Amino acid sequence: MVRLINDGNMNFLSDTLYRLLRLQECFTHIVEYNNPCVFPCIYVMWHANQFLVHGIQRRDRLNIQISNSIDGEIIARTVEKWGFKVVRGSTGKKGAVESTMQMISRLKDGECVGIMVDGPHGPLHKVKNGAVKLAQKTGAPIVPVHWYSPQRTFISLPSWDKMKMPLGRCNILNTYGEPVYVKEDASDEEIEQVKENIKTQLLNLEKNAQKYYDEACKRKLWEKQ
Repeated sequence: MVRLINDGNMNFLSDTLYRLLRLQECFTHIVEYNNPCVFPCIYVMWHANQFLVHGIQRRDRLNIQISNSIDGEIIARTVEKWGFKVVRGSTGKKGAVESTMQMISRLKDGECVGIMVDGPHGPLHKVKNGAVKLAQKTGAPIVPVHWYSPQRTFISLPSWDKMKMPLGRCNILNTYGEPVYVKEDASDEEIEQVKENIKTQLLNLEKNAQKYYDEACKRKLWEKQ
């Protein structure tokens, strides 16, 4: 059976996806709220909100972890065209170790990392160990991030995570939590507490998103872009 996606059409597919998303970006206006501006850091988000990385400053120093799957290859090529850096990895032990070592190296070089803490296959809103281990090994803080818009053009896709994205003109707010530090010698119990802290912060950012959005409107943040 001929594969629908192969090396022959990979560039075509990634170019097409990039052009479509780049067109949407012209109508997407993202502003930040309460960014602690600590560098380097590990930005963490739910898988549903992965597109929020477009609102994070200095994308040329932001590394996005993407799986080694065929779909991941298309996404990786698209992301690189956009100016982000890519770290490839997988759920397999070898792939996970390789991607972890790359991210440790880049954090120590002063760059940032973006991780979907409940991805790539869930369970939904279950914080996994990856970001916590990176923080433990590098000393870089974990910064929770959420994005939100009440506008109808901010849609949810019919995926397992209900992924959020704009479709048409849309004002979106990136909201940030408090940096979370992990001790190098943190016990298993302390690591579980950190994971619970991350989950609580992400859920609270979502819960308070409308309030933050209203405050951003009062401060006319979109008009200042």
